[in-house]
Amino acid sequence: LTPLHPAAPPGLGMEVMAPATINALNGTSVKLSCTFNSCYKVENKQFSLNWTYQECSNCSEELFLQFRMKIMNKQLDRFGNRVEFTGNPAKYDVSFTLKNVQLEDEGIYNCYVLNPPDRHRGYASISLKVLTEEPPKHDSTVAVIVGASVGGFLAVVILVLMVVKCVRRKKQQRLNTDDQKTEEEGKTDGEGNPDEGTK
Repeated sequence: LTPLHPAAPPGLGMEVMAPATINALNGTSVKLSCTFNSCYKVENKQFSLNWTYQECSNCSEELFLQFRMKIMNKQLDRFGNRVEFTGNPAKYDVSFTLKNVQLEDEGIYNCYVLNPPDRHRGYASISLKVLTEEPPKHDSTVAVIVGASVGGFLAVVILVLMVVKCVRRKKQQRLNTDDQKTEEEGKTDGEGNPDEGTK
């Protein structure tokens, strides 16, 4: 069996962002957040999304949520009807909420996104840890301020990089179509006459 969908080579695929680890308290609901950047508007007819679950990093992946024209929940016995799609692909958000989290929900959740004309599938994974009791609360005001500042700065950097990438990609597409036009014009000039070298 081939792997479900290999991740795109770095720099070629769409940027897909998800937290590396999420902690959830047993019995609560948790949002598994996954968002993506694309140079193109999402068209439901072409857009595709797969969410898969793995018990461990070497375990096989089980598909449990899919978007093809619309959201389709694959009813895995493991989750029953506890999976609810809470994202909005038009806003580049493909998150879902897992209700009544159980200890056996621990594992790796993989988010695969493809938004043509982007040719490469984007991918991110989340490791879900299920806690049986609340971790002790620390006064983390300073940590939150520092985290928010760093996060804000990184968001600006990513945004700038995406704009540059989109501009380059559109320029490249324009160049490619111009090249094809000049090639086609060149072909029509010498129609019907074999090349000199083939005589």
